[in-house]
Order: sequence, then C-alpha cells, then structure tokens
Amino acid sequence: MDRQDELVCSLAIVHEVLGVLAKKFARDPEKLARVAVFLSDLGEMVQPGHRVRVLRDDADNRVLECAISGHAEAIVTGDHAMLRLRDYRGVRILRLGEYLDRESS
Repeated sequence: MDRQDELVCSLAIVHEVLGVLAKKFARDPEKLARVAVFLSDLGEMVQPGHRVRVLRDDADNRVLECAISGHAEAIVTGDHAMLRLRDYRGVRILRLGEYLDRESS
C-alpha cells in the first residue's frame, strides 16, 4: 500500500518563506501573493497554540511549533541546528536523504 505524506504549514512559516523570497530573490508583491495562496492550499494549515524557544533561530522554533500542533511524524530539513535535535517531542527530524530512504523501504 502506498503511503502518502501530508504537508503541515502555519501562517508564521508562510510569512517566513515570503520574506526570504522578497529579500533574497526580489519577488514582486503579486508573485508573493500567489506563492502565499499556493502554500496555504498545498497542505494543512495549523495555528500553533504556544511558542517554543528551543533553537537560536526563531524561524526554526516556528517550524517546531507547527510540527507539534499539526501532529507531524517528521520534519525534513537541511538545517544543522534542527538536525542536531534528531527528535523533538516525538517528531523525528530528518535530512531529505533519510526521509527518501525511509519512504523507499
């Protein structure tokens, strides 16, 4: 049986992505609005109930909050600080290669 994973996202993560696109890639507001709609429709949007302060980078903490609120099984990332945690409150933190290996077995 094929298992299909679902994306969990939050407004804070959408805002972070839009900020990076605007700053690093000079995207215009109309394109950013389309990206916001796309991200919102791509997965389940959650509203984290509380803040965590586990990692130095505040954006990383927003990802942890989203994963907990969305009852995620895993976070797939290349972020070294997050990967050092390996697990946070039952949510596994994996590199893309680990995730793909897990899915192919």
